[in-house]
Amino acid sequence: MTNTAAATSAAPPIPRRAWQALVVLLAGMFIALLDTTIVNVALPSIRTSLDASEATLSWIISGYALSFGLVLIPAGRLGDRIGHKWVFFTGLALFTAASLACGLAQNDVQLIIARVVQGFAGGIFLPAVTAFIQLLFPAQSRGKAFAIMGSVIGVSTALGPIVGGLIIEAFGEESGWRLVFGVNLPIGVVALIAAAILLPNGADVKAAKSDAKSGIDAIGLVLLSAALIALLVPLIEGEDQGWPLWTFLTLAAGVLLIVAFAFWEIAYTKRGNSPLVPPHLFSHPAFTGGTILALVYFAAFTSIFFVISLLWQSGLGHTALESGLVSIPFAIGSIIGSSQSNRLTARLGRNVLIIGVALLSAGLIAVFLLLLTVPGADLTNWMLLLPLLFAGLGNGLFIAPNAQFIVATVDRSEAGGASGVIGVMQRIGSAVGIAVVGSVLFAGIANADIRGPGDVAQAFTDAASWAIGLSAALSIVALVLVFALPKSVSSGHAPVVSEG
Repeated sequence: MTNTAAATSAAPPIPRRAWQALVVLLAGMFIALLDTTIVNVALPSIRTSLDASEATLSWIISGYALSFGLVLIPAGRLGDRIGHKWVFFTGLALFTAASLACGLAQNDVQLIIARVVQGFAGGIFLPAVTAFIQLLFPAQSRGKAFAIMGSVIGVSTALGPIVGGLIIEAFGEESGWRLVFGVNLPIGVVALIAAAILLPNGADVKAAKSDAKSGIDAIGLVLLSAALIALLVPLIEGEDQGWPLWTFLTLAAGVLLIVAFAFWEIAYTKRGNSPLVPPHLFSHPAFTGGTILALVYFAAFTSIFFVISLLWQSGLGHTALESGLVSIPFAIGSIIGSSQSNRLTARLGRNVLIIGVALLSAGLIAVFLLLLTVPGADLTNWMLLLPLLFAGLGNGLFIAPNAQFIVATVDRSEAGGASGVIGVMQRIGSAVGIAVVGSVLFAGIANADIRGPGDVAQAFTDAASWAIGLSAALSIVALVLVFALPKSVSSGHAPVVSEG
């Protein structure tokens, strides 16, 4: 009885202001992650309204993911140095303004630029969420705060297609796709006012002093950004342009820039600086395999509803709401899987990741076979219900614990740098996945023998089958890579929340 009382008294009470601050932080996270999925159902409307090309549709998703991921590490370090409150406030303000610019865009170039800025802004303020949880909540209560954060991640990404479909159904295609971005404005403005009032300054001072020597690796960031853009541009534009010589030269330049980035990071580290991607992390073979796993897995699963949304609306003639409803089984499965992932991880260890990726692979293979064998005109959302439910369950089981297992491959002192690298690799995977899978989809449609309106549905279905087939193949590669991770996570490693 005495021991219990002592343990209870050892846990300090959490101030009410900490919970209020958490609500503000998670409101920002909600709209940033909502925008990773809500736009999918708006793509056909954007294509019609702005007369956008297939490449534009890929850039709308890939540009957001890429700019989001590239700024995560520098933004986290900047927050450590000058305080997380105003980094969060500035990023959220820019995100809200960029959302307005997306909704007001008059052509595809304006929309792509606004989306890149929006992703950049999201990457600025998102690291402050986890930083504030570490600063405001004592160790005994931090798990509860992270669990709430994990629920917000699951719900925001799951709600995206449904909310987007409802908005377009209610306001029509032209106004609807613009209001899909406008939904961020009231949440963003209220969160900004609340952030200025409720987020503390004092809690940041300790973190800022402890990491004052960590500079921002500007040259490393420029080299990595240039390399990834050089790789993405031909992957997205190549099919639309007929794969001219410049696309292959640009791909080669991207590879050379990746090599230059690696050499720069090594030299930068030897001078005693803090690099964007610490090279010594890759001395652990399991960590290298884990980062490739993060890239491949996110390339596989984030492209699913990009393909299905275009198939369901542009190919089969369904509404945006009907397209959003197709995603419900996946969303439900993801929420159920993520809610059970921590408990199952404690019991099953790495096997929970194996089960998760296996379920995702099985679901995607089933969708591939359905699209390959069922005529487009006969496809219904009921046929996809069970495959997408299983895929969603697998996704939920994998997303929450995967980063924790990857971080467990390095020393505890390296956990912070490792988790930052994983976050970047996840976003790069999303961008590359959309680029490559989208290229396969649009190539299939362009090469189809379409002689009349009746052939459109089948052309889209055939092209979508091979695009989903590529996603399934990537998920199988991810399944193999899971075995590079440790069988369990020791208690010595701090929990890491993976952002899906």
